[in-house]
Amino acid sequence: MTTKVATTYDERLTAPRSYWVIAALIGFASALIVFPYGELAALAGFALGTAFACSWVNTQGSSRIRIVGDLLVADDTRVPLAALGDAEILEGEEARAWRTYKADLRAHMLMRSFVSSAVRIEVVDPDDPTPYLYLSTRSPQALSDAIDAARAV
Repeated sequence: MTTKVATTYDERLTAPRSYWVIAALIGFASALIVFPYGELAALAGFALGTAFACSWVNTQGSSRIRIVGDLLVADDTRVPLAALGDAEILEGEEARAWRTYKADLRAHMLMRSFVSSAVRIEVVDPDDPTPYLYLSTRSPQALSDAIDAARAV
């Protein structure tokens, strides 16, 4: 018998619509580049350019942040909530600062340029060299509250 573990928070960081428009424009530009070789080449250039650009946009928009049971799952990373300390909500300039000049090279960063807010969570496990997790999120207060609520259970 298997038991289901409740997911208390689930967010997918999808790419904005403008990225999909840019992907289509990259396909159009690819078609224009090979158009001198004929219409069939232009059609193939459009198809290949659009497919390549759309796969990149899809990759950018496939990140997920979840709290499942007693784990924080951010893409492929799974961290027990017991190993996490306080969560700090970062907005605007402060989020940009932690992405750039304040960043620690040992930190785990899940960054998306199209998301302007984030949560920085201290790692309190003495055996883990990672000082903190930086997670881009559209709803930093909800993520912080979900971590606190899951930790309290």
